[in-house]
Amino acid sequence: MNVKDTARKQYVQIVDRAARQVEALKSPSEGWLALLRKALGMSGAEVAVRAGVSRNAIYQAERNERDGAITINQMEKLAAAMGGRFVYAIVPDGSVEDVIRAQARRKAEAHIMRASAHMALEKQSLTSAQTAQRIEDLADELIRDMPPDFWEVK
Repeated sequence: MNVKDTARKQYVQIVDRAARQVEALKSPSEGWLALLRKALGMSGAEVAVRAGVSRNAIYQAERNERDGAITINQMEKLAAAMGGRFVYAIVPDGSVEDVIRAQARRKAEAHIMRASAHMALEKQSLTSAQTAQRIEDLADELIRDMPPDFWEVK
């Protein structure tokens, strides 16, 4: 195993561990800022004083968070003002391997289906079981070799 493969394996472990840790975590409908503020029993005015902003800025930030328009810096600043910390992560749906396998299957299926269309014209088409097996075999090969166009969308 070379250095690149070792590093990639470490990245996969980190991402998969993070995905498992946040698996059950869902964003509250009112947003994290409002949720923490209310859990602490703080008013918007109290958070504003601690953050050095206006009370209206707190309510605007809470609205912006719900609308997906808040910045990471704002989240960090307001979390700190409430004695918390802002944490974010980008994790795959499932595991890294699941995402890679799904992409490999999509690419393999597209390739095999194109070839099958040509074979059908020549009356040499495969059975559905043979086609499924070829797709899985090609997907395994794509995962192993990861060609340069692996993540291209066609």
